[in-house]
Amino acid sequence: MWVVITENKKGYSLHPETLRWKGKLKAMYLRHEQLVSEMTIRGYNHKSPLDKRKATGNAKQNEYVDSIKQQIIILKKKRCSCDV
Repeated sequence: MWVVITENKKGYSLHPETLRWKGKLKAMYLRHEQLVSEMTIRGYNHKSPLDKRKATGNAKQNEYVDSIKQQIIILKKKRCSCDV
Protein backbone atom coordinates (compact mmCIF):
# COMPACT_ATOMS: atom_id res chain seq x y z
CA MET A 1 0.00 0.00 0.00
CA TRP A 2 2.87 2.35 0.86
CA VAL A 3 4.30 2.16 -2.68
CA VAL A 4 0.87 2.34 -4.31
CA ILE A 5 0.10 5.56 -2.44
CA THR A 6 3.54 7.24 -2.38
CA GLU A 7 4.37 6.46 -6.01
CA ASN A 8 0.83 6.78 -7.42
CA LYS A 9 0.80 3.18 -8.67
CA LYS A 10 -2.42 1.88 -10.18
CA GLY A 11 -2.40 -1.66 -8.73
CA TYR A 12 -4.81 -1.88 -5.79
CA SER A 13 -5.17 1.93 -5.76
CA LEU A 14 -8.96 1.63 -5.49
CA HIS A 15 -8.95 -1.19 -2.92
CA PRO A 16 -10.84 -0.16 0.27
CA GLU A 17 -7.82 -0.97 2.44
CA THR A 18 -5.58 1.27 0.29
CA LEU A 19 -8.14 4.09 0.16
CA ARG A 20 -8.48 4.22 3.94
CA TRP A 21 -4.75 4.97 4.28
CA LYS A 22 -4.67 7.89 1.81
CA GLY A 23 -3.85 11.05 3.72
CA LYS A 24 -2.63 8.97 6.66
CA LEU A 25 0.87 7.92 5.64
CA LYS A 26 2.23 9.13 8.96
CA ALA A 27 -0.11 6.70 10.73
CA MET A 28 0.95 3.90 8.38
CA TYR A 29 4.61 4.68 9.00
CA LEU A 30 4.12 4.66 12.78
CA ARG A 31 2.21 1.35 12.61
CA HIS A 32 4.97 -0.13 10.45
CA GLU A 33 7.58 0.94 13.00
CA GLN A 34 5.58 -0.78 15.76
CA LEU A 35 5.58 -3.98 13.73
CA VAL A 36 9.32 -3.65 13.10
CA SER A 37 9.92 -3.38 16.86
CA GLU A 38 7.83 -6.47 17.51
CA MET A 39 9.58 -8.40 14.74
CA THR A 40 13.00 -7.44 16.11
CA ILE A 41 12.06 -8.57 19.63
CA ARG A 42 10.98 -11.93 18.16
CA GLY A 43 14.28 -12.33 16.33
CA TYR A 44 13.15 -11.57 12.78
CA ASN A 45 15.17 -9.48 10.34
CA HIS A 46 13.63 -6.27 9.04
CA LYS A 47 14.13 -5.63 5.34
CA SER A 48 11.23 -3.35 4.44
CA PRO A 49 12.19 0.17 5.55
CA LEU A 50 9.84 3.02 4.69
CA ASP A 51 11.03 6.51 3.76
CA LYS A 52 10.18 8.67 6.78
CA ARG A 53 10.16 11.79 4.57
CA LYS A 54 7.05 10.43 2.83
CA ALA A 55 5.22 9.88 6.14
CA THR A 56 2.79 12.78 5.77
CA GLY A 57 -0.80 13.39 6.74
CA ASN A 58 -2.63 12.26 9.85
CA ALA A 59 -0.75 10.35 12.53
CA LYS A 60 -3.86 8.38 13.49
CA GLN A 61 -5.91 5.91 11.48
CA ASN A 62 -9.57 6.41 12.33
CA GLU A 63 -11.26 4.77 9.33
CA TYR A 64 -12.08 1.09 9.34
CA VAL A 65 -13.24 -1.30 6.63
CA ASP A 66 -15.41 -2.90 9.34
CA SER A 67 -16.49 -1.03 12.47
CA ILE A 68 -14.86 -2.07 15.75
CA LYS A 69 -18.16 -3.65 16.78
CA GLN A 70 -18.27 -5.64 13.54
CA GLN A 71 -14.62 -6.69 13.97
CA ILE A 72 -15.46 -8.15 17.40
CA ILE A 73 -18.39 -10.08 15.90
CA ILE A 74 -16.13 -11.45 13.15
CA LEU A 75 -13.52 -12.54 15.72
CA LYS A 76 -16.11 -14.21 17.94
CA LYS A 77 -17.42 -16.20 14.97
CA LYS A 78 -13.91 -17.64 14.48
CA ARG A 79 -14.25 -19.36 17.87
CA CYS A 80 -10.64 -18.83 18.85
CA SER A 81 -9.49 -18.99 22.44
CA CYS A 82 -8.76 -15.26 22.52
CA ASP A 83 -10.50 -12.97 25.00
CA VAL A 84 -12.74 -10.84 22.78
